[in-house]
Amino acid sequence: MMPSEQVHVNNHFHSEINGQRYYSTDIYGRPFMINNTYPTNHQAIRTVYIGNVPHNLSVNVILDQVKTGAIQAIRPLPEKNGLFITFVENIAAVQFFMEFTRNRNRFIIQGHELRIGWGKPSYLNTIIQTALRNGASRNVYLGLLDDEETEIDLKQELSRFGHIEHIKLLKDKRIAFVHFLCITNAVKCVNTLQTESRWQTKRVHFGKDRCAKNTTTITTSYTPFGYSIPYDPYTSPPMYSSPPPPPLTTTVTPPVHHDLLLLSSTLNNRLGGIANRTIYLGNLHPDTTAEDICNVVRGGMLSHLKFIPEKHIAFITFVDPILAEQFYHTTEYLVIKNRRLKLGWGKPSALTFQELYAVQNGGSRNVYIGNIDDSMTEEKLKHDFSEYGDIELVNALREKNCAFVNFTGIASAVRAIEGIRTKEEYKKFRINYGKDRCGNPPRFNTTTTTNNSSVHNDDDSLIPSTTLTTPTTTVLTPDDLIKFTS
Repeated sequence: MMPSEQVHVNNHFHSEINGQRYYSTDIYGRPFMINNTYPTNHQAIRTVYIGNVPHNLSVNVILDQVKTGAIQAIRPLPEKNGLFITFVENIAAVQFFMEFTRNRNRFIIQGHELRIGWGKPSYLNTIIQTALRNGASRNVYLGLLDDEETEIDLKQELSRFGHIEHIKLLKDKRIAFVHFLCITNAVKCVNTLQTESRWQTKRVHFGKDRCAKNTTTITTSYTPFGYSIPYDPYTSPPMYSSPPPPPLTTTVTPPVHHDLLLLSSTLNNRLGGIANRTIYLGNLHPDTTAEDICNVVRGGMLSHLKFIPEKHIAFITFVDPILAEQFYHTTEYLVIKNRRLKLGWGKPSALTFQELYAVQNGGSRNVYIGNIDDSMTEEKLKHDFSEYGDIELVNALREKNCAFVNFTGIASAVRAIEGIRTKEEYKKFRINYGKDRCGNPPRFNTTTTTNNSSVHNDDDSLIPSTTLTTPTTTVLTPDDLIKFTS
């Protein structure tokens, strides 16, 4: 019997099992939440949930049906009649899901109809990434085995490294393939056996994951999208400036719908490399504050704001270079305190490892403090948090018993969350990342005022009441550009 928290597939419902949230899909099989928005924590959805699994159906029998790509880990949940399968690549998870949901195909094994749903988004940690680059998989290849070796012997000896999903012994070739439930256990197995005397005369390496045996490599290229098209950096096809990038090679199982290729994640490569992600803002009014600047920037979350008031300039660095380019091309001009700003490009840069790691885990430059009491005033919060970095805005919502501390950079927010949680008076509060209001969609207003009043939307993100981005043309001279990038 399935538990009461059932997984709904191809409808507008979601549920949770052991903290895993499930999403419905659109016509292309792309997951979306109940409020019709895609997950915003910037991680790839690589986990598929299999439910309604009878107790007599083994994991290896289910995995016999998986041929779309290598698997990172399998997590059986026998008490809930289900299991999670986390693929190495997002595209493999999507293909597997689509095989049994497109055209209403049913996932039937030994007469049992299984249910399929999406697990929560996740990312490949650096340890797994390093292992994969060195050829690791959950399959361990053993060669030059003794003639008397049996599958039972191998299972008894190697089970010390973790649960084994499948063993295939070829006695005539004196080789065997041992599939663990996860890559981590296979890595432990290979590293340990290579140091033990019993295995010194034998071959111990990684083999190919049996769930990826039907893959071939095809090549496709992406077409740039115009900036007039609404763009979601985590669900829409990538956009590129001229010249276009070289063709992207992706491992998939043909036949495959072209939209599935567009789901293949290039986000980490884009965020981790050196790129034009910094915008120069010039001609700032002398009374301008960092809050004023963040109140008019929309379209992408920021990794850092460098404000130099004595020079009347600032540099805003976006997390995503694609959104920096979109901001530059779609925001013809900005006005703060009735003064029109100059826009230009700063120097190319890359996110630090700390920033990239934080973003992958839902981090931003905004810190959320929940369940606060009357003792937590904006002045006290600013005093307590200022030791971790420059603060752009402190905003307390008394009616909701929460507050937001917006730093000028993600790194400061990371230090703040790590540090403030260790202080005794803050241990009773909920401390987490909040939403960067600069990541809200751009707003196109036709009027502006000079005050700095602001309003709150339903998700407690601060939104300025005045942002002017009326289309017009700004011409920058070569001297301006030299000054901007110096």
